[in-house]
Amino acid sequence: MATAQGNDDAEHPVKLYVYDLSRGMARSMSMSLTGRQIDGIWHTSIVAYDREYFFGQGISITYPGASHHGAPIETFDLGSTSIDRETFEGALLPDLRDRFRPQDYNLLSWNCNNFTQEVAQILTGADIPAHIRSLPQDFLSTPFDRLHVQSARC
Repeated sequence: MATAQGNDDAEHPVKLYVYDLSRGMARSMSMSLTGRQIDGIWHTSIVAYDREYFFGQGISITYPGASHHGAPIETFDLGSTSIDRETFEGALLPDLRDRFRPQDYNLLSWNCNNFTQEVAQILTGADIPAHIRSLPQDFLSTPFDRLHVQSARC
């Protein structure tokens, strides 16, 4: 018998895909430029239901690994969810779209990592890795904290 979610209590795996927007340059140059080691400029997405969800120019949905970011450099298993795709995309994603609008994107304060953290919490109750969540604060603790980077997109 199907549940209200349209599934027989099926569990759906949830993964975090991690990309380095600097393509290794942050790791090799950050110490000399900022005085602090920054291993990457992390872009993240959530993979569930054979779809990849990410925030940049609004919320985008693609097949895993098919975005303009290419192949992820790392993946994390965040657990699983009993929320089915229809419920997520039909009931939960519209609310997320209202709050993660293209015009609200900010590289340091409202970005792809804020989106994946929230979706990870909704689907699994898990957090994305702390080193990804703390990247803006790590960057702002460098001499580059005086730069106001607001137009870049994940």
